[in-house]
Amino acid sequence: MPSMIVIATTAVPDHLRGALSRWTSKVVPGIFVGSVSARVRDELWHTVTEVVGNGAALLVHPAPTEQGYAIRTAGARRRVPVDFDGLTLIRMTAAPKVKEMQTPS
Repeated sequence: MPSMIVIATTAVPDHLRGALSRWTSKVVPGIFVGSVSARVRDELWHTVTEVVGNGAALLVHPAPTEQGYAIRTAGARRRVPVDFDGLTLIRMTAAPKVKEMQTPS
């Protein structure tokens, strides 16, 4: 039975966005929404994780949890889903440090 999914992408290859748009609608840049079977959802996610590269992606789909959904992530993200007694919460990680430019003396 089809169910709604949301896939959010950041800095992923063009061909991945094209593959996602075959099965979902691109509602705003980087956000894809669709209604697909669990098998198609898992195949899409497998494709995403294989080619995400230096980018990042997040999948939200229905699941038999207290919240009614599950979250999967791929790539480097500052927001990390964490299980807290059966609830998925989002933990923020520290921002990457920027190297200071040194001027020659």
